[in-house]
Amino acid sequence: MEKIMSLHVKLGESRVIGQTLGGLLTIIPIVGGNFEGPTVCGRVCSGGADWSTVSNGIVHVCARYWLEAENGDIIAIFNEGWFPAEGQEGVIKTHPRFMAAVDGNYAYLNTGSYLGELYEGVSGSVNINIWEV
Repeated sequence: MEKIMSLHVKLGESRVIGQTLGGLLTIIPIVGGNFEGPTVCGRVCSGGADWSTVSNGIVHVCARYWLEAENGDIIAIFNEGWFPAEGQEGVIKTHPRFMAAVDGNYAYLNTGSYLGELYEGVSGSVNINIWEV
C-alpha cells in the first residue's frame, strides 16, 4: 500500500435529524482543515458534511466534501464506511473515492482503489489517512 494523503478535518456542530427510514440520521458539517501527501497538499474546504446513520446496530458514515490543492485545483471526495455502533474504538476503516478533472494534475486519483483510516482528532476534528491499495 502507498500512502496518498493525510487529512485533518475540522467539524462543526452535529445535528441529529432523527429516525429516518434509513436509520437514526446525524449530519456533521465539515468546516475546514488541511491535508498533505507526497504529491498533493492544501486545504479542506468548508461546506461538506458526513451524513451518519445508525440502523440495526451498525453505523454508516457517508461524507462528501472537497479539497483545494495549493495550485488551486479542486478534488472532490466521497468517503464511506460501516462499523458496529457498540464497542467501536480506535480506527474506522473507510472506502474513499476521488473525483478530479480528467485533464488536471490529480486525474490519477480518479482510477485508484483506496482505503481510509479515520480516527478521532482533537477538539472537534477527525484525522484520515488514505492509502492506495
